[in-house]
Amino acid sequence: MSGRAGRRAVAATVCALAVSALALVPSAGGKPGAGGAPSASAGDGGSLRTGDGKGGFRLVDIGHFSQPVYVTGPKGAGGRIFVVEQEGRILALRGKGKPRTFLDIHKDVEAGGERGLLSVAFPPDYGKSGRFYIYLTKPGGDIAIREFKRAGRRQDRANRKSGRTVLTIEHSKYPNHNGGQLQFGPDGLLYIGTGDGGAAYDPDENAQNRGSLLGKLLRIDPRRNGDRPYSVPGSNPFVGRDGRAEIYAYGLRNPFRFSFDSADGSLLIGDVGQDRYEEIDYETLDSARGANFGWDAFEGTHPLNEDPSPDPGGTTKPIFEYSHAGGNCAITGGYVSRDRKIPALYGRYLYADFCKGQIRSLVPRPGRASGDRSAGLPVKSGISSFGEDSHGRIYVANLSTGKVSVIKPKGRRK
Repeated sequence: MSGRAGRRAVAATVCALAVSALALVPSAGGKPGAGGAPSASAGDGGSLRTGDGKGGFRLVDIGHFSQPVYVTGPKGAGGRIFVVEQEGRILALRGKGKPRTFLDIHKDVEAGGERGLLSVAFPPDYGKSGRFYIYLTKPGGDIAIREFKRAGRRQDRANRKSGRTVLTIEHSKYPNHNGGQLQFGPDGLLYIGTGDGGAAYDPDENAQNRGSLLGKLLRIDPRRNGDRPYSVPGSNPFVGRDGRAEIYAYGLRNPFRFSFDSADGSLLIGDVGQDRYEEIDYETLDSARGANFGWDAFEGTHPLNEDPSPDPGGTTKPIFEYSHAGGNCAITGGYVSRDRKIPALYGRYLYADFCKGQIRSLVPRPGRASGDRSAGLPVKSGISSFGEDSHGRIYVANLSTGKVSVIKPKGRRK
């Protein structure tokens, strides 16, 4: 065995041994970024103001949890915040009240490394329909998207018996690159971010294969349609063409976290890199339709030097990348802040690196981001996710400390 195949086999073995922590973390190393997208190493640039006065903000802990990997506060939930624990539980929290178990399906989940219960999404009509969706890895490693319903009018309890499988994606070969994000887009449809299937350098070439659902952004209507568990919008780019109809965009490595700007519906993806670069992709829903984000021909804006896949041409470049210099390892994508009570962050995209104790922000623009800098907030490494509630407040979940926090204006005590 030689060349790329040999390197991939070694990388797969190393990967299997390295998933004792949340294995968003690829190997560190590399050079400072260069290319079409602006590049940085965490620590570059200035800090946003966090002291008292106009524009100041701070982190306020809302609770400690067991391996929190996602947090969200949807409309129609009576002001509740939902925290996803990797082992298979979702807890509901309202105000200063005690967290209550909303859903416990830990017996149905294979957790550890990158696997587990990874996110939850609530549709725009959640207040009326009570339905919601979860992204999990089943025993054996396959990805499952499942639907559940709230237990009648009880806002803090789901009906476990209401569960049904919407979609299953085979993912048993390697334990990493499971993706994990669900989001309802501004069009009311469910978007699903899947990883490329695992190991390193995409050994099965899934990301560029439009016949595979791995390494993709999928778009479906998750509601049951007759005897079909879901339906595919006719406007999806590969309906009636060469490729799976569920695919909305492709060429992704591990889009563990992506989001939509609540102001204009723009799509932002934090795609975890291989050995050298992490990237942020930014597109309108229209420009993302059918987009090829380049993996595994490119890592960030850089052609992959390890016997790369042929350049597919016409790839969509990230608006920002940063290198693994200084101990960076894996991006945790976040949200564009639309909290008008914090003008210093308004319109800025917040993100972190899993291996760095730092939250950063930038201004996303078509083609190129600007103003990347530290938010100056006191955090430790291990940030697994950001979240957003119906008021535009931004939350931070930390897998290492178990803390879930909210960003609030400085001086506010409520």
